[in-house]
Amino acid sequence: MNEILHAFFSTQGFVLGTLVPFLFVLTVVVFVHEMGHYLVGRWCGIGVKAFSIGFGPELFGFNDSHGTRWKLCAIPLGGYVKFVGDMSVTSSQPGTEELEKLTDAEREVAFHTQPIWKRAATVFAGPLFNFLLTIAVFTVMFSLYGRPVLEPMVAQVTAGSPAEKAGILPGDRFVAVNGSKVETFADVQRLVQGRGGDSLTFTMLRDGKEVTVTATPELMEQKDALGNKIKVAVIGVVNNKDVGQPRVITYSPIGALGAAVEQTGQAIQGTGHFLQRFVVGREDKCQLGGPIKIAKMSGQAAKLGFEWLVQLVALLSVGIGILNLLPIPPLDGGHLLFYAIEAVFRRPVSERMMEMGYRAGLFLVLGFMGFVFWNDLFGC
Repeated sequence: MNEILHAFFSTQGFVLGTLVPFLFVLTVVVFVHEMGHYLVGRWCGIGVKAFSIGFGPELFGFNDSHGTRWKLCAIPLGGYVKFVGDMSVTSSQPGTEELEKLTDAEREVAFHTQPIWKRAATVFAGPLFNFLLTIAVFTVMFSLYGRPVLEPMVAQVTAGSPAEKAGILPGDRFVAVNGSKVETFADVQRLVQGRGGDSLTFTMLRDGKEVTVTATPELMEQKDALGNKIKVAVIGVVNNKDVGQPRVITYSPIGALGAAVEQTGQAIQGTGHFLQRFVVGREDKCQLGGPIKIAKMSGQAAKLGFEWLVQLVALLSVGIGILNLLPIPPLDGGHLLFYAIEAVFRRPVSERMMEMGYRAGLFLVLGFMGFVFWNDLFGC
């Protein structure tokens, strides 16, 4: 019995070692996302009926002075803000009969009776707050710890690698990758690792002269910082302390904010690029995971230290923000798509077309959830 309790409740066990870090990561990301909807919605004068972390049966909650029900529910895999007039937690459009049932006071603050810009701002605020959370985390991390970097130098070239075939030599310095200037070795890795199978042009500095070569990165299985096996694109060059001259860049608060914005922009760009390649079958399906994989990574990050757990929050927040902006109902991007159509044609999308869109979108969302669950349990 003691061994069972230790396995579950020790810091290396399931509850404290995996479940608690997972709930922390997910709750922070979901809370910030939904708080974006809530704050901008209230700022736009929209009434809020409920703010929920989780789905299903309510565990506990309270009503505030504005009549909003704040609650924590039993299934901690998401959350929602339900505005006045919403027919469901996905803010689906009410029909004519449902709108007529609202009182004059409710109709005045109902979500779907607001101007397009207020609805769009409220919807977009969720993903926006996810990106702002990532910027905030990176700002604090850069302010406290700085950013360790290596010079973009080549110490070794792997035999038979794309780099060797392209003519890259030890002692070369990377200047640009596909026209994008690089300042650190991490810049080179970032520009290469998501381009498996793509022919890339490398500008190298050799003996004081610039040399241009072409190489095609190949997928290779490696371990990430948390110890998970992942497939990333590489060209087969190695850096080390002797030529890389490791140093830590320190930042003022303003400098840290600028670096955090840049880092977040790169994370958004990289995630978007990955999803584009994934859709056309050019990325490893095992790169995508669901709650089980997130829980595993949360436990691994927690063992390395709280700062690793916070960094995982930042990266997951970017992913959640981008996924929610996909133009698929009932995601935030699907709502924004309907609003864009309404703005162009100067009339709301018909109830029939909206219903068809929600059904098709829900099918896609459920299919995606099934896919990542399959990956978690059996696929990878």
